[in-house]
Formats: sequence, C-alpha cells, structure tokens
Amino acid sequence: MTRTAPRILIHNNEANSMIARLAETAPDAVVATCNSYDGLPAIMKDFRPDIVYGICFQGRAGFPREALFGPDGPEWVAVGGSGVDHLRSWDVNKVTVTNSSGVAAAMMAEYVFGTLLHFTLDVPGLMTDQAARRWDGGRLVNHMHDKTMLIVGLGHTGQAVAARAKAFGMHVIGTRARPTEMENIDEVHPSNALPSLWERADFVTICVPLLPATRGMIDAQAFAAMKPSAIFVDVSRGGVVDGDALINALRGGSIAAAALDVFATEPLPEDSPFWGLDNVIVSPHCSSVYQGWTDASFEMFLKNLARWRKGETLHNIVNPERGY
Repeated sequence: MTRTAPRILIHNNEANSMIARLAETAPDAVVATCNSYDGLPAIMKDFRPDIVYGICFQGRAGFPREALFGPDGPEWVAVGGSGVDHLRSWDVNKVTVTNSSGVAAAMMAEYVFGTLLHFTLDVPGLMTDQAARRWDGGRLVNHMHDKTMLIVGLGHTGQAVAARAKAFGMHVIGTRARPTEMENIDEVHPSNALPSLWERADFVTICVPLLPATRGMIDAQAFAAMKPSAIFVDVSRGGVVDGDALINALRGGSIAAAALDVFATEPLPEDSPFWGLDNVIVSPHCSSVYQGWTDASFEMFLKNLARWRKGETLHNIVNPERGY
C-alpha cells in the first residue's frame, strides 16, 4: 500500500525550512502550518490533517492537546522532541504518537560532562583566582577515573552518557524498567533498586521521562542516601526531582553540587532559591538545543513519513503508559 497526497500540518513557529524539505521529499503532500497554540483548534477543524508534526515551542503550559486528540485529530502525531508529557495520554487505537528520541542524545551527554567538569576541575575557583591574579600552586583538581556514575534511565540519552563515562574510565551503573545487559553499562538494575544504589554513586545523572511513576521519585530520602561528595545532574523533566528536597540537600551538604536543566516551573521564577546557590548550575532547558537540532529532528520525521506512506511500522512509536 502506498499513500499519496498526505495532509500534513506543521505546528511550529519556524516552519520555512520544513516546508522546503517537504517540497523536495514529498512534493504531492498538502501542507499547512500553525505558529501558535491558540490557533491550533481552528486549523485542525478546517484542514483536518492526516499527520501533525509539532514542536512544543511555547512551553508545556497551555499546550492545546485536546485539539490533537479531538474529533478533528490526525492519524499520526509526530513530536519533534523526545518528551511527550505535554500530551499526557491518548488512545493508541485512534492515534499513533512518535517522538524524536535520540536526536539530541549526544548533545545532552556533552552537557552532562561539561557540567561535571565544571565542578571536578573547580572552574569557579579557577576563575576567582584568575580575577584576583592569584597563583594558587597548591590547588588540586578531582578526577573521574575509577569513580562510579549512576544513570537513572537508560534510554538514548542515558546510553550516550554511559559511553562517555566509560571513555573517562568510570564504573557505570544504571536503572531501566526492563533490565538487560547493555553496552557501556557495567550493571543494569531495575528502578526499584535505586535505594541501594544512591550511596555507591560519585555522579548521578537523571534521564527518565515524566510519568506518574517518576514524578517526585528523586526525593529527600534519595538525597540523604547519596554521598556528600556526589554531583547531581538532571536532564530529565521538571517534576521528576523534588525541588525543595534538592535545595535542602544542597544547602545542608547532603550532596556537593548539582547541574539542573529542567524545573517543575519553567521559566524558573526569579525568586527561586536555585538562582542563589553557589554549588548549582542553572540552565534554561537547553541541554538538547544545539545548532541544527530542528533540522535533524525533521529529517527523522521525513524518514518516518516514507515508512508511513508505504504502510510500514513507524520508528519511535511512544507507549503512553511508559512515556517513550
């Protein structure tokens, strides 16, 4: 079976390059665009697309999910990013949802190690000494070799972090819903083993999706079980980590430092205590945002579109119960 003239809606505020690529790869496609959240319900009703390719470009708050899964909804929703928590849930018998998981895994792993090196090399201290023109010949830096990295969530990003951790000579342990042997992972454990793993880790990286089962899973008990020297990196989703518990852990010395790219409320409010903590890196949910990522994501969509037109099984189909 070959499908012709698919009706494709691009829900994004920067769609010109995507339209051009569709003209090259699927010239018979009927294409429409929507560059706002408020305008999506009307265009869904008028255009009635077979496919919606969308990027969550105005944040998750107020995302018009009802328009996608209502009576005018498409057969296939292609999410331009990896997270689907803004969609919450859907009927898999009525609509297929895919994501672009993996498109930013390498960049996110680089973010993780960039932030870890920031702390292990004491970059803030080096910059302070440089500003003071002070030569501290007794300064020591910390190494990663032979240290233990705990990765919570061994999807594309977690696996990319693991590969780089092994390159640094680290012992890598991790958790996933269905434990199995994996490349670059020395030990794979089920998620319920986490209470016994926190105390072993020198570095902790959080890479799980936001689900009812993962919301608040990194709590005060978890931080209390970690090493006081542990460095914590969160590139998952806001809500996985209990923010108040993390603030208390950073202030009280339960852990040494944290790099945080996601928060329960985004943008991070100006009065958040995270801004004022010297042992924290705050970044604006940008660990997956690199030059050309939208093009890479759309190329992934185009390959899936070719499969859809042939009636083949799509890649990266998301199970709403698992969130990936």
